[in-house]
Amino acid sequence: MSENRIYATGRRKTSTARVWLSEGTGAIKVNGEDLDIGVTRADLRMIIMQAFDVTNAMKKYDVTVNVTGGGVAGQAGAIRHGISRALVKASEMHKTPLKKAGFLTRDPRKKERKKPGQKGARRSFQFTKR
Repeated sequence: MSENRIYATGRRKTSTARVWLSEGTGAIKVNGEDLDIGVTRADLRMIIMQAFDVTNAMKKYDVTVNVTGGGVAGQAGAIRHGISRALVKASEMHKTPLKKAGFLTRDPRKKERKKPGQKGARRSFQFTKR
């Protein structure tokens, strides 16, 4: 393993992404596979690449990601959060555009739990008068 790799953790919903950033040509590996194979939806690939678009660092770094938990959308958000935090560790000049875009803030929204005596988190059972 290389000594000059930068590590950061990204989280979204119940997903956690461990991100390693190193100098390179722009290759992105997600769970050991290329980005195109590991993330099949184009909109999720766009979400992952947003941090590089904002900082104009598209082909400067190689990224290796291990992501677990949650669904595909939550995992994409976690990867973006982790990449953003790693880019700030790589260079402080990336902090302002990433902060302005809102990529450094962990999105706290999670699924609300089901309540007892109800059909779901908010939905109640149908009221019957008789």
